[in-house]
Amino acid sequence: MSDFIPKILIGGTFRTTTDLAPIDVINPCTEEVLWQVPSCDASHVEEALSHARAALKTWSAVHGWQRASVLRGIAAAMTRRKDDLSKALSLEIGRPLSQAEGEANAAIEQFEWFAGEAERLFGETIPSRQGGRLVIESEPVGIVAAFTAWNFPINLVARKIAPALAAGCPIICRPSEQTPMTSTIIAECCVEGGAPAGVVQLLQGRAENISPALMASNDVRKISLTGSTRVGQMLMAEAAKTVKRTSMELGGHAPVIVCEDADIDVAAELCATFKFRNAGQVCISPNRFYVHASKAERFIEKMVASAQELVVGDSQDAASTMGPISLASQRDRIEALIADTIKSGAKLRTGGGRPAHLNKGYYIEPTVFSDVPDDARIMWDEPFGPVAPIATFTDLDEVIERANLTPYGLAAYAFTGSHKTAETLSKGLHAGMVGINNFLVAHAEAPFGGVDHSGSGREGGQQAIYDYLNTKMTHFTW
Repeated sequence: MSDFIPKILIGGTFRTTTDLAPIDVINPCTEEVLWQVPSCDASHVEEALSHARAALKTWSAVHGWQRASVLRGIAAAMTRRKDDLSKALSLEIGRPLSQAEGEANAAIEQFEWFAGEAERLFGETIPSRQGGRLVIESEPVGIVAAFTAWNFPINLVARKIAPALAAGCPIICRPSEQTPMTSTIIAECCVEGGAPAGVVQLLQGRAENISPALMASNDVRKISLTGSTRVGQMLMAEAAKTVKRTSMELGGHAPVIVCEDADIDVAAELCATFKFRNAGQVCISPNRFYVHASKAERFIEKMVASAQELVVGDSQDAASTMGPISLASQRDRIEALIADTIKSGAKLRTGGGRPAHLNKGYYIEPTVFSDVPDDARIMWDEPFGPVAPIATFTDLDEVIERANLTPYGLAAYAFTGSHKTAETLSKGLHAGMVGINNFLVAHAEAPFGGVDHSGSGREGGQQAIYDYLNTKMTHFTW
């Protein structure tokens, strides 16, 4: 597509090339080169930091109502370019085009929500018992560096840019090198929406050429990552050297408990829909299924039927309902995990291989296992793919304990017809987000994030903007 050209944005200027060799971006459906992304290095980081330092002085002084106007301008620009965003996303990660627009809508909501938050950044005044008054105000934390993954390339970037701008912080983004066109369009929308030069900047290229310079800079006062727990641990260690604030949305391995009194048909249909969404490449994807033994076979039959109804194919084909794995390395990892699950003694109910009718692309069949032992690796390692391992239980307290055994705590889900059981599950499941009879835990107006090895900080809701703000107290006496 000749009109889709990945760019970097430094200061207020877009560039399509640098002195470094560009990186090929591979279409996961065809294994052909989509386009090339210009590469940045430490010299580009320093240039971007220079612009960000200048932008911090001016943008931090802009009133929240004016910042809100820019955020709404960005939302309007993204709305106008929704088709471009959907097309770029679908090509770069292989999600069916018919399913791409929903992510664009969710990202637009982030800018609209945080426009309102910028207008509501009020302080507090407390009468002092020592005389005078105590004034508590919020100030921008400073320059922000944002690092995002490839699986939701529109919404993940939006979740970082929107609160940063609302708080008065310039932001430098380093998206995944697999999704440069998606991030380019977002940057173009930021400029079109009115973001001043240096307030939003985009550095494309490999993490090892960009991230170390951002992490070493004392001017960067906050980092926000969506990525693996391993990368999060590395960045937190580096952040400690310059005492940067961190927000981390890391790995997950969400359990699903399906109780005896649940509507099994509804539960199975929803579990299949959300398990195979984006080919399972979702951080809050339901990953470990614990079904009451008395209802397990019915649940498995419905899951298998739903998996077999999916049409696996090219993301640009209107008939496709599930695309490929986005990266060849990730497909290979999932295949190894499937082989290990078979070796553990689990029963393969459907799938387990590459679709016979597709000889190119990183495709894996929707896969369902039953009788999966608790010590199988798939019950401990996040598959990040279209693989559903199912185990059974009979005692509620015992299955809650099993669900909480991994070090992760991003999302957890349960299905029950009892209000009392729902309350028990909500309190007992150790996660930052819990869905009872639904998988809808991501909302612009509500906090999104996890605990333990799934990270810290929140994106969305009233809580998120405070990760981008410092609190200052002044005691006034006359």
